[in-house]
Amino acid sequence: MNFRPVVSILGFLVFGTGVAMLLPIPFSLYYGDANVTAFVFSSLISVGVGLFFWLAYRKRNLDDNTLHAKEGYLVVTFGWLFCSLFGSLPLLFSGTVSSFTDAFFEVISGFTTTGASIIPDVEKLPHGILFWRSMTHWLGGMGIIVLSLAILPLLGVGGMQLFKAEVVGPTKDKLVPRIAETARLLWGVYLIISAAETLFLLLGGMTLFDALCHMFATVGTGGFSTRNHSIGQFQSSYIEWVVIVFMFLAGANFALHFRALRGNLTAYRKNNEFVFYSTIVLIGIAILTTLNIAGNVGDASTSLRLAAFQVVSITTTTGFNTANYQTWLPSAQVILFFLMFFGGCAGSTGGSVKHIRVLLLLRTGINELKRLVHPKAVLVVRHNGHAVPQEIIINIVGFMVLYAGVFLLCSILMSLVGLDFITATSAVAATLGNIGPGLGSVGPWETYAQLPLLGKWISIACMLLGRLELFTVLVIFSGAFWRK
Repeated sequence: MNFRPVVSILGFLVFGTGVAMLLPIPFSLYYGDANVTAFVFSSLISVGVGLFFWLAYRKRNLDDNTLHAKEGYLVVTFGWLFCSLFGSLPLLFSGTVSSFTDAFFEVISGFTTTGASIIPDVEKLPHGILFWRSMTHWLGGMGIIVLSLAILPLLGVGGMQLFKAEVVGPTKDKLVPRIAETARLLWGVYLIISAAETLFLLLGGMTLFDALCHMFATVGTGGFSTRNHSIGQFQSSYIEWVVIVFMFLAGANFALHFRALRGNLTAYRKNNEFVFYSTIVLIGIAILTTLNIAGNVGDASTSLRLAAFQVVSITTTTGFNTANYQTWLPSAQVILFFLMFFGGCAGSTGGSVKHIRVLLLLRTGINELKRLVHPKAVLVVRHNGHAVPQEIIINIVGFMVLYAGVFLLCSILMSLVGLDFITATSAVAATLGNIGPGLGSVGPWETYAQLPLLGKWISIACMLLGRLELFTVLVIFSGAFWRK
């Protein structure tokens, strides 16, 4: 294990987090917040510590041959932890929260794009803090590590192993051979979509501050809002439909957006996962609209809008809400709970299982049914017209087994700390899937503040495991990882 590049890159990430802390200061000054010094001190500490370890342990001409898979997994896992650790300093120094656990919970929820909050009344928060917690979504959405891939090569640090450990989904769709160029292209698409949504929200009457905060949370599929009742508090159908569209785009593979911007609009139609993703969303909207009409939630147009928003929000793991869906029919709540396990597409900012895994697992199951009828038939699972290698199918099956096991274990642990069945299971589903709001005591208009201390740390573990898709974190705890 070569720890030197690991420490150096972690130092660079902490340094970058410290620099990012300066961005909320203009809003703090404009709105007259008293927390400017909290950001200044937090930034100085983060920049100082990060700069020390980055420069002290860096090596010249470091390439992929010296940064292997093991080091990549360590950088990614501890990168999220250290960025969240230092990112919690503004909340502590400003007095926004009173304990380290709550500060760490809130910030790692932001960086992992979960959106689960322990703050009961966010409207009382200073504008600088609101901006910072929302911006952590945007940084974490595409990945702090992926962002660094566009910069580290310029410093003599290669990034292929980091890309393999960080990019979500069972496959890594490289747009160009050079990984740094890939990262820059993805961030270019990210910026274009971010700018477009900000403009549309401004046209809907939002202030620049609110537009930026909600853009951060939408494009990053995070869900933190500047309002206690989220998007629903704006009482604007236009804003709701804008957010629906951009949540849907954020839940799709960004490589497809890149190809579309290059003029290849058929890329969406030819991609099996995107078609499956769109189908699941449309079916969910149709079912929930029907149930809402039957449950007297509103007229047909209102039921459609509310259903569309909640389905897209939950499926893409964004976590915004426009209604307290706990007052809907139990069958509607079951549908939303079921959708928590789909998540976005591979290569998106969404969390949870990912549609491609569900799709390939379904196709594997169908093939096994066919094999019972035709035992000698040669059946292969295909995706986008190509045969899927058996090792990927095995990886998906292993992931699903681990995901179910972690969900079951953490649900039991949450029950043991005193939570009821619905709250325990939905809290785990919502944090492991990086969704945010669940059901019961952690519903859309509730927070995680009432969880006991151990329950908050279980949720923190679920958020990290879910954001890094289990394997990246769990492999560190295996004996084989540390043996030569």
